[in-house]
Amino acid sequence: MTQTGPWLRVFIAAFFAVIGVAEAQVAPLGSAVQVTHSFNDEPYPSPDGRRWVFVSAIEGRSQLFLMNSDGSHPTRLLAHAGNDEQPAWSSDGARIAFVSDASGHSEVYVVGADGAGMMQVTTEGSSAIHPSWSRDSRRLVYCAQSLDPVSKAEVFEIFEIEIDRRNRRQITRDSGIATYPSWSPDGTLLLFRKIVDKNSEVFVMNADGTAERNLTRHDAFDGWPSWSPDGRKIAFASNRRANYQIFVMNADGSDPQLLTNTEGRATVPRWAPDGSAIYFTNCKKIDLGSDCQILRTDLRTGAFSPLK
Repeated sequence: MTQTGPWLRVFIAAFFAVIGVAEAQVAPLGSAVQVTHSFNDEPYPSPDGRRWVFVSAIEGRSQLFLMNSDGSHPTRLLAHAGNDEQPAWSSDGARIAFVSDASGHSEVYVVGADGAGMMQVTTEGSSAIHPSWSRDSRRLVYCAQSLDPVSKAEVFEIFEIEIDRRNRRQITRDSGIATYPSWSPDGTLLLFRKIVDKNSEVFVMNADGTAERNLTRHDAFDGWPSWSPDGRKIAFASNRRANYQIFVMNADGSDPQLLTNTEGRATVPRWAPDGSAIYFTNCKKIDLGSDCQILRTDLRTGAFSPLK
């Protein structure tokens, strides 16, 4: 019988000792639960594409932050007691419109891109939401809440306001719920989301409120529409594949295509100013809480990545 050397006996003993330890530790000691969560939402690019304004939940309230386009150097834009959300950068890059409850309910405000000169624009006395700029940066469209005098149901209609003169004009009437309005790049059309038979659809109409057209006509919940910079495409969110994901269609509603596969709830798509990418918010339930992060899909390469 061949005798084993001392070194081999040591190796064999060590090997079986490791195996014994591994077998003894088949079951883990426990499972990990995520206890910290972050909330970053509603990205909106500056016209030059160099910076973004976005919403982050800090100190128990929603606040506006600026960051570089690569996600670096986040800086708080405003510091006050209200909740701020739904930011929109003006076409000239000088101002940012947003919604705040600083007055006790949601109204539209405007502030300089440097955080100076915060000014309340609307005085609805009820919820005013979803501001979007005109191409000349002089006007906003937004939605205002009211009660239907007959049904007493909550309705939202679309309004236009000239910021400096505060001239206000109602665009939609008897729409029920019409939200997320935005002018087309050439200013001739308004894109918006409307509730039809208890379902949400993406609509377009002339800038004066005439000739409404349903673009999606789908059984799923479609909303959060956003024009491409050249006006040829529309990004929107839909749950037509179970969870909410981002889709892109032609401006006439044809050829809707899934942007990218995501898990969670993807909403609020925004185009890069040069049309090369789409940014959006994706929220996921994780363990005992939920996270919302800003994601990016590069339309040139198809690459999908988080905005760090």
